[in-house]
Amino acid sequence: MAKKPPLMDLHIPTADRGFYSGFSKSVAIPSKILVSALIVWAIAVPQNAASVLNALNGAILKSFASWYIYVAAAFFLLCIVLALVPFTGRLKLGRPDDAPEFSRFSWFSMMFGAGIGVGMLTFATAEPMYHFANNPNVIMGQTTGSGADNVTAAYVWSFLHWGFSAWACYALVGLCLAYFSYRRNLPLTVRSALTPLFGARLSGVGGHIVDIVAVVATILGVAQTLGFGVEQFVAGLQRIGLGTWMVKADGTSSTAGIIVALIVILGASTLSALSGVGKGIKWLSNLNMGLSIFLLAFFILFGSTFFGLNALVSGMIAYVTDLPSLLFTVWHADGTPTGDALAAWQGGWSVFYWAWWVAFAPFVGVFLARVSRGRSIREYVMGAIIVPSVMCFVWFTFVGGTAIDMTLNGTAGDAISGAGQESQLFVMLDLILTGGLAWGMAALVVVLLLTYLVTTADSAILIVNTINAAGEESPKGRGHIIFWGVALSFVVGALLLVGGLGTIKTAMVIGALPFSLVMFLMCISLVKAVIRDGIRERNGVQSIHAEA
Repeated sequence: MAKKPPLMDLHIPTADRGFYSGFSKSVAIPSKILVSALIVWAIAVPQNAASVLNALNGAILKSFASWYIYVAAAFFLLCIVLALVPFTGRLKLGRPDDAPEFSRFSWFSMMFGAGIGVGMLTFATAEPMYHFANNPNVIMGQTTGSGADNVTAAYVWSFLHWGFSAWACYALVGLCLAYFSYRRNLPLTVRSALTPLFGARLSGVGGHIVDIVAVVATILGVAQTLGFGVEQFVAGLQRIGLGTWMVKADGTSSTAGIIVALIVILGASTLSALSGVGKGIKWLSNLNMGLSIFLLAFFILFGSTFFGLNALVSGMIAYVTDLPSLLFTVWHADGTPTGDALAAWQGGWSVFYWAWWVAFAPFVGVFLARVSRGRSIREYVMGAIIVPSVMCFVWFTFVGGTAIDMTLNGTAGDAISGAGQESQLFVMLDLILTGGLAWGMAALVVVLLLTYLVTTADSAILIVNTINAAGEESPKGRGHIIFWGVALSFVVGALLLVGGLGTIKTAMVIGALPFSLVMFLMCISLVKAVIRDGIRERNGVQSIHAEA
């Protein structure tokens, strides 16, 4: 066992001429066909598309709810164990002399911006407000909906969905890819993470299927994020005075508003993607991190500071204390009002989130691996799970806490709770500030949202291109970059126009299921690899590739 070096050469056939030169046709072409077929289907027969997607979504939520709960727990536990065990924690994601390419500030900024930046602006207010009104504690009669006794519970559930488990999904994929790509010189693509299980056979059809699943999951996961962002971006443009034509009477985005927003966002994203990670994406990431810090500082200074601080401390203590049970609790419909309500709540919230993070994981994971070369597993896990989670907790308590406090003390009435999730942040700013100051902060949020959307989209375009190019990291194939920018625009636009965010959510949950199985296999593969590398190290057998 482990008496010889591991596989360090995985050949992925690529074209050597023509439009697909440098790309794996077996991955790129099927991926484009599948995504294009989804677009055509959604546009040509929207009612049929919505009906079929909803039916599949219902079946998945009913049959695989437990699966999503347990695998999300497994991803988190594995990352933490690998970081804490002395031998695995000190392993470097690269050769011994590899140094990190980016400063810690740029590294963290890129991870945070690509991984969760858009969602923070939408859900830092919306999710605590939702759970403040209703959550499992309310359903079981332990707390009162919209009551002061429900604040801590609201944050426990918000932290569960945006905390350690969410970032562990991203971190696991990035850890696996960085480990096998930078220690074993394998291509920076998803199939490489499964080589301890399937070996050189991944050069063929099986490996192609794994990468295709990753590409489709990425497009659908990013579409979900961009869908939320587009709705909020349109609401922001309308708020700062670009015209009521951008929204419909019910407050949702109009067709024209969606089209304009997508042209701006995906156009800028495609241009940024053409410049690569070290230029456009790095610059945008540093910019949106700076703007984020400014916005957060505003709420800490002028929002409900002490309420937020109390919610942060009490929420984190309760979250960490309850985490073991939160990770593994599964509610099943049992025919009782309480049991059915708990199962429905979990399917609509926790299971949806685990599917979203899984669908987002190939994109963020490849990106995390791309920017994390040279760091130890322990530093990587701290940087990719613990620190971003705490940042999310701070955002949710000081931004969302201000909304809850203003609702509780009567300052806001039902202005915040009665607004759509895309508008709640702007409504809250209007209540805190007046006149030109309110307009200025709304404009800052719109700019910040745009930078996050562009960072997310251009990173996704580059990552999809990297997977299609058999792990080649440098930006190549301008035509392919442009194709994926346009395709992502059409996926978001088509699904929004067919059935709004609900249809995007449904498609994403479906696309996430096969990749959740791939991620589970990646867990087994990584454990097998680190154990065998430990044996190789003790026996003096090579486990790291000799050349950079």
